[in-house]
Parts: sequence; structure tokens; C-alpha cells
Amino acid sequence: MVEAINAGLADAMADDDHVLVFGEDVGRLGGVFRVTDGLQARFGQRRCFDTPLAEAGIVGLAIGLSMRGYRPVPELQFDGFSYPALDQVISHLAKYRNRSQGAMPMRVTVRIPSFGGIGSPEHHCESPETYFAHTAGVRVVSPSNPADAYSMLRESIAGDDPVIFLEPKRRYWSRQDLALPVTTEPSDRARVARPGSDVTVVAYGAMVRVALDAAEVAERDGGVSLEVVDLRCLAPLDLDAVLDSVRRTGRCIVVHEAPRTLGLGAEIAAVVQERAFHSLEAPVLRVTGFDTPYPPATLEGVWLPGVDRLLDAVEQVLEP
Repeated sequence: MVEAINAGLADAMADDDHVLVFGEDVGRLGGVFRVTDGLQARFGQRRCFDTPLAEAGIVGLAIGLSMRGYRPVPELQFDGFSYPALDQVISHLAKYRNRSQGAMPMRVTVRIPSFGGIGSPEHHCESPETYFAHTAGVRVVSPSNPADAYSMLRESIAGDDPVIFLEPKRRYWSRQDLALPVTTEPSDRARVARPGSDVTVVAYGAMVRVALDAAEVAERDGGVSLEVVDLRCLAPLDLDAVLDSVRRTGRCIVVHEAPRTLGLGAEIAAVVQERAFHSLEAPVLRVTGFDTPYPPATLEGVWLPGVDRLLDAVEQVLEP
């Protein structure tokens, strides 16, 4: 996935001189995860450059550059560092297009390495998606595989809407046979990552791999067929794809790393029960992180949803 995102950035910069990449350590170092490696050497310091450690300033700079006709792609180094930029995102980035009656689009793609699973210290593993998804005026996407990472990033940079691009850190080193460039489904459409007939499992980002692993175990050990729906886009949600799946299976589980209360799972569960109630054979369940601050690395494996917790939920929705 690192290579796919790097290629997506490089191809976007090669195609359009107005694309700029900047953030903390993204230039000479190539980013802490080496996602921007080589971009400064290829495109120069005016198009790929380092910034001070000031996330509000990074996004504010991106907003100003967009007003001047550029397509900035700022990186906020870690999800836990993104919170100082929330004022810029909520008060300005999300609102300028509406404020100007469409005359001033915000062509900004904010890249954020996100979620847990890499054994990092405090502030380096968070799930900030609901803050952004609740902010009308920004799109929020999260790829689960290298092909989507490349395609969705290119689409985000080329579009006229501001995008929060959440990159699942623990999937950075996932591998996929891939010939670039590649174009996958439009980013606002969910996809069925694995067809199934008994239970719909809705996931995004790194949790898609967890859901796929659980589906393999469920089929091998119990003959249970899980349909895995990869949301891909978190705002706006492709709820029609989720509802179509639930109407086929009659059961739904939503899995995400973020704490349970007021997470995306609650919104999805509400819509499923409002619009597909008569198709349900069991209540919609959520498998999530806990309502606590993100734990130390030594407890990360207990805190994060895994295959076992997801399979426990599968057993529960299948109970007569």
C-alpha cells in the first residue's frame, strides 16, 4: 500500500503542476512511513516540502493554496496529531464551497495515517473518522487494499471537494499483485469484498482484512457464509449497498476500531433497522473498540477487534 500511495502521489504530481505535497518530514525524509519517499528529489522542494510541526498551520496553508488554484495534498503525520487541525477543517475547509455558493471549491486532500495495530506510543494510534464524517462538507474515505489506495487517492486529488484520506497504518505493508495505474470503483461506492449468504459484515480500513479472515474461519469451521462489505467511503456512506446485502442475508454486524459509543456502527445499525427491519432475523450487532482512551501497545491486541470477537458476534446473530 505504501508503494501504491507513493505512485498515486507521483502520478498526480506528474499530471498536474498544481498538485503540491507537504507536511511534517514528508520532503527530505520521505515521511515517517516512507510514503512520500523520492517525491522531493523528483519534483523539487517547491512541490514537495517540509513544514513546521503545526497541524492547524498545515491545513490552513492548504486552504490558502486551494484558493489560489493549487491542489494541495497535506499529510498530518499521525491520526492523533490531527486534532489541532480540526478547527481549520470544520470552520473553513468544509464550509468554503457552501459559503461561496460554489464559487470557491476546496481542492484539498488531507492524508492521515490512521487507526491502530502497529504498537505505537500514545497519540500515534487513534480513530478520528467520526469527527470528520460528522462534518458536513468534507468527504471521508479509507482504502483497505493497495488498488483502492492508488485509485481513490487519484480520484480525491482530481476532485473539487475536500477529502479526508484515512490510510490504515497496519495495512501499509499489505501486498497485492497490481499493475499501476489502476482504476477501481468510484470511491463513494461500497464493494462486496467477499460474497456470502448468512451474515453481512460491514467494515472499512484495516478491519476489512479482519472480516475476511473471520469469514474464512467461519466457513471452514462451521459452514457459515459471511458476506463482507467494504465501505471504502465513510462520508457519504453507500448505505444502499449495505441494505442490499442485509436484505439478502437477514443479519448484520458492523466492525470498526473506534470506540463503540457514537461510532459509525451506530449510524449504520440505525439505518439498517429503519430501512430493512422486516428483512432482519436478528438485531444488528457492533464489534468495536472500547469506550476508553487508546491503550498502551502491550494491551493493543486486547483492545482492538479481532477475528475471535467477530466470530463471537456471528454466533450470537445466528442463535435461534
